[in-house]
Amino acid sequence: MSSIKLLSPRLANQIAAGEVVERPASVLKELVENALDAGAGTIDVDVEQGGVKLIRVRDNGGGIPEADLPLALSRHATSKIASLDDLEAVGSLGFRGEALASISSVSRLSLTSRTPEQDAAARVEVEGRDMDARISPAAHPVGTTVEVRDLFFNTPARRKFLRTEKTEFNHLEECLRRQALGRFDTGFSLRHNQKVVQSLRPAQSQLDRERRIGALCGQKFIDNAVVIDAEATGLRLWGWVALPTFSRSQADLQYFFVNSRVIRDRLVAHAVRQAYRDVLYNNRHPAFVLYLEVDPASVDVNVHPTKHEVRFRDGRLVHDFIFRTLHKALADVRPDDHFRGAVAQSMPAAPQPQAEPGSGGAATIHAAATANAAPTVPTSSLFAQPAQGRPAESGGTNWEARDQMAFYQSLNDGGGVTQAESSQPVPGHLQASPTPPQGEGEEPPLGYAVAQLHGIYILAQSHQGMVVVDMHAAHERITYERMKLALDAQDLKSQPLLVPLSLAVSQKEAGLAESHGDDLQKLGLLVERIGPETIAVRQIPALLRGADAEQLVRDVLADLIEHGQSDRVEAMTHELLGTMACHGSVRANRQLTIPEMNALLRDMEATERSGQCNHGRPTWTLMTLSELDKLFLRGR
Repeated sequence: MSSIKLLSPRLANQIAAGEVVERPASVLKELVENALDAGAGTIDVDVEQGGVKLIRVRDNGGGIPEADLPLALSRHATSKIASLDDLEAVGSLGFRGEALASISSVSRLSLTSRTPEQDAAARVEVEGRDMDARISPAAHPVGTTVEVRDLFFNTPARRKFLRTEKTEFNHLEECLRRQALGRFDTGFSLRHNQKVVQSLRPAQSQLDRERRIGALCGQKFIDNAVVIDAEATGLRLWGWVALPTFSRSQADLQYFFVNSRVIRDRLVAHAVRQAYRDVLYNNRHPAFVLYLEVDPASVDVNVHPTKHEVRFRDGRLVHDFIFRTLHKALADVRPDDHFRGAVAQSMPAAPQPQAEPGSGGAATIHAAATANAAPTVPTSSLFAQPAQGRPAESGGTNWEARDQMAFYQSLNDGGGVTQAESSQPVPGHLQASPTPPQGEGEEPPLGYAVAQLHGIYILAQSHQGMVVVDMHAAHERITYERMKLALDAQDLKSQPLLVPLSLAVSQKEAGLAESHGDDLQKLGLLVERIGPETIAVRQIPALLRGADAEQLVRDVLADLIEHGQSDRVEAMTHELLGTMACHGSVRANRQLTIPEMNALLRDMEATERSGQCNHGRPTWTLMTLSELDKLFLRGR
């Protein structure tokens, strides 16, 4: 082995460039972050040939004094941190002080800047080799322009790993999209080969923010999004989460920001996936744009050179907060919330007294305001006793208790409505009529049933238009949610194993099983440590008696190691309940009476997550009057 030598500054910069500068998009990220930290209100980006030939970033921020320009291109020189205290509570996007030095070592870089105090601007240039920076006067308004030309011109081995121009530009566009989503107060423009690709003005109001979200993520996303805003224990989570029916085949529409910094974090991904677990297919992915605001001292952003990863000082608290907020927001979506969003798009002139001002097309859920809401699913309706075959009497707008029919008893007991019952005339306001009943107070969100189509769909009429309901999917969700409530109301029963199961595990897993014994017992698992690397499983949940007990325990221990908690038992239990609900729900070609259909609609309005079944399929859809008019060319 040769003797130890100090690396030359040029080689040290190029090694750092290998960590920081992966492709043109990496350069753009660093330059835009510097512009944002400088207080820029507008940022203009010009690129040529996918960023390989030219990347120019111009901002109107505070600028750099002429005397500091050479330092700006030196390694580990920064104005953003000065002590360990600053590093432990980083409030800026960039802070490591090596980005410009690394970029200049593999490109031809020029930096032109002017501060408000200077009468003229100055330019500094370097060309990827170990030499003094050249400074010259220049003409430039207040702000900074950085030009990066001929990326990797002096490192051909790196350049040949670049992809096609189109691929590299797609990465550039995605990079700018993330920055634009993270900073609504800044305007952005992007040009590629002298062609304008994106132009975004600063978005201050909620409506402007949703317009930017629609421009960057697609209008369909914002039309199917729920707005959330929750605060607790020094944390605030706000943003947009898509309804489960707007799921994706891949995780390409997931943006999470911590103090305006876009990150990818396994803890956050697990919390979001857990919140959507009850409403998505196995291979589908949710879509969201979320912002977490925390004390900078409680999050470490200096764990990766590219700053894509962070480490929370109390990861368990952050995980639980994200999960609870999203879980409640998705559960609290009701048909009337969805109607407000749909009507806002198709009938903008219609009055919407319950919608938040400026909320655009997205339904709004304020988790903090609804934290103390009472349970929404009336368990009595599932077991409602018949009253001479007539619906329960009620007044006003108490839709939760209204129209509860005895047919639910028969549906869940495996029985059915007899032909005699079905042929009886429907009394009162539930008679089949071409128009909704009058004089009954406020109309329920899903309106009133008027017919059943092909024994599968319920056709309902409301003042907003026509509602079509998949009766099996809707009843499956209702049954499933009630079974979960019934299970939560009583302890999870355990069943002793006839012969205790002995498992060989690592010392760490055996220690976890011993220290978390009480937590495991609440899940219905009785696990004892009988040796340094051996545990014995003596009881498992009664509902999971047919499951693979060994795999279940190993999965639970793996979750405890990675996340400090486990939801395996709950997930498997809910999967079993979902199967039971599917088999116990009303089937296709089951002829329902008008009162029975109305009772189903009322229960949908009161049930959590009633917009989709247990498998993520939608349970109902709306065609508004304006859409019907367009279909039949009315008013032309």
